[in-house]
Amino acid sequence: MREPAEVFPADGSIPPEHGPGPVMEQRGYLCSGEIRQWDGPLQDVLSPICTPAPGCERRRIGGYPLLTGKEALEALDAACASQDGGRGEWPTMSVEGRIARLAEFASRMPAAREEVVRRMMWEIGKSLADSQKEFDRTVDYVRGTIEAMKDLDRASSRFAIEEGVIGQIRRAPLGVALCMGPFNYPLNETFTTLIPALLMGNSVIFKPPKLGVLLHEPLLEAFRGCFPKGVVNTVYGDGRTVVGPLMESGRVDVLAFIGTSRVADTLRRQHPRPHRLRCVLGLEAKNAAIVLPDADLDLAVRECALGSLSFNGQRCTALKMLFVHRSIAGEFLERLSAAVGSLRTGMPWEAGVAITPLPEDGKVDAMRGLIADAERGGARVVNPGGGEAAGTLMKPAVVFPVGPGMRLYTEEQFGPVVPVASFDSTEEPLEWIAGSDYGQQVSLFGRDPAKLASLIDPLVNQVCRVNLNSQCQRGPDTFPFTGRKDSAEGTLSVSDALRVFSIRTLVAAKETEENRGILSSMVRGRSSRFVSTDFIF
Repeated sequence: MREPAEVFPADGSIPPEHGPGPVMEQRGYLCSGEIRQWDGPLQDVLSPICTPAPGCERRRIGGYPLLTGKEALEALDAACASQDGGRGEWPTMSVEGRIARLAEFASRMPAAREEVVRRMMWEIGKSLADSQKEFDRTVDYVRGTIEAMKDLDRASSRFAIEEGVIGQIRRAPLGVALCMGPFNYPLNETFTTLIPALLMGNSVIFKPPKLGVLLHEPLLEAFRGCFPKGVVNTVYGDGRTVVGPLMESGRVDVLAFIGTSRVADTLRRQHPRPHRLRCVLGLEAKNAAIVLPDADLDLAVRECALGSLSFNGQRCTALKMLFVHRSIAGEFLERLSAAVGSLRTGMPWEAGVAITPLPEDGKVDAMRGLIADAERGGARVVNPGGGEAAGTLMKPAVVFPVGPGMRLYTEEQFGPVVPVASFDSTEEPLEWIAGSDYGQQVSLFGRDPAKLASLIDPLVNQVCRVNLNSQCQRGPDTFPFTGRKDSAEGTLSVSDALRVFSIRTLVAAKETEENRGILSSMVRGRSSRFVSTDFIF
């Protein structure tokens, strides 16, 4: 790879519309309906887009508040006050009223699009096209969740009469939700928990990921203006400092966390009332592809290259282990190496760029450590220049043959390294999947319906999505998104998420004349928001 001075741009060569702009010193945080100003220390935000010289150093593009446990508990107090033991304005608001607030928020989001996208590029190195796609998809997700909420409420807008008992069954909020998203989709994945939690009437504290904090600031005013006091609160800073006190308080009702199982386990253990805590977790994955002898190689290579290396392979849904039948392994590797070699490396704003700088500290060294371990076990990098790096920018490496005893065989790499293994019998990849700690998705490539069917039937008992002749992926957002084993807890989609952030509750009465009259009076007089037959159009 070229020298850093040739890879990273000087300030004068960056298009003005995509430049880092003034240093972004964020001091505001949202608590109890106010954007409060922090006068304490800030955490430096260092971009993966380095200076060209000297030393190829990360650029400092801003800072965010290093809040303390005191501010975190103030946010918790505000969230609890807005719930007020189930009596608060937000949890008792009509579904139609909450929908109106979310719709207003969605209508205000596009005004922040350009700034959020620019910050996303500079904070996590995501390409311009992918950053724009993430923003737009998030707006669509908010609107889609609103429509799913309407459907859910319509189904509840009637009474049931069973065995002489009249009942109305609806879903009620759980209380206070702590939402923590990942750096790789800092906006979208955070909102896939935050938005349904809000719509169901919960109050929310959200902590942005360590990487991808500043991009949320342009939306703080919209949050403040669209929701009642204390319904949305933000905390920033070191996780142990601000999240620990929240969990240890025992007043968090829902933990929505997307990250590593190690951190999730720590957070769960900190809660003193575990039977009260509901967890919605998106954790690690080591998704495999199985390429059969009759697979369309053009299609399989294209999907495997994209599936392994979109956003540098920094996706939980990325393909992280490729099993290729021995009879086609040579040709597959040759084509895959060519496909990887054609991926453009560069800066996020460059047209057609596919491989961009890595935002995590030490990530290049970590990836090279995995490659070196595989090489000691007999594997090699098969694509020219694979693994070469300049600063934070690394050329993807295709490693073959990867097998038992190598870290790449079982560990989730979460970066631009593509491990490939050959197999003679499909029992080999099936056994690998059955023995894996993870169970999110798998991709199958082949043409024989009978052979594919024989693989699908056992695989659906090991993973939660089988992708036929396509890469692993989350969308569409209406499809369930979850995992088995250590990969997830709880199911997310625009409809499933509404259920996971709520609980079925009912009002019941014996079917007597007096009770029928009471319920009819409530409905006609619209004196209860829960006991209602209003139909949301």
